[in-house]
Amino acid sequence: MRFVISPLVAGTAVAGLAASLALPSRAAPAETTTAAQVTSASSPHAVIDEPIIRGEKTWDSEKLGRGHVTTAVRYPMKPPVGGDHHPVWMNCDGDVYDEPVPDVNAVHSLEHGAVWVTYNDRAPAAEVRKLGEKVGRTPYTMMSPVHDQTGVIMLTAWGRQLAVGSADDPRVDRFLTTYVQGPQTPEPGATCTGGLSG
Repeated sequence: MRFVISPLVAGTAVAGLAASLALPSRAAPAETTTAAQVTSASSPHAVIDEPIIRGEKTWDSEKLGRGHVTTAVRYPMKPPVGGDHHPVWMNCDGDVYDEPVPDVNAVHSLEHGAVWVTYNDRAPAAEVRKLGEKVGRTPYTMMSPVHDQTGVIMLTAWGRQLAVGSADDPRVDRFLTTYVQGPQTPEPGATCTGGLSG
């Protein structure tokens, strides 16, 4: 979630946001951009781009490329959370893919406000089935295997990512509720149909 606030109330707003979300006080992950990191003399406001779900990693969405390319892209994270991507998106209207999908097309879907649910070979079949049912009922989502990802189950939105161990983890629903067409979406309202279907 991105807020723009004056420097005078930045400390109060951060404390209030953390308290309202009941988040434990802890150091931010390396991928997290904090108000202190982005405040500059050229900007009279602090921009806060903090994780709002326990265990969530964030990336500065301003630094993620958004260009359309037809060549391969090397993303620094797996699955990618944003960056340059193919002009054609993956269909993401509750689409469940049994085979891996091209990262460059999936990233375009993230730009449209989709959440990409992925799993690796360690994910139990029952968990994959539960996730597939949830994704199938949720517009602006898609699901596919990503064999070499580190987390068993991962949820990815533009600039946001969460690893969980179970489809029943309550953070799955919270991530979907927060980030399907959420405030991080670079192109809200862009379609999730009419793209690549696998």
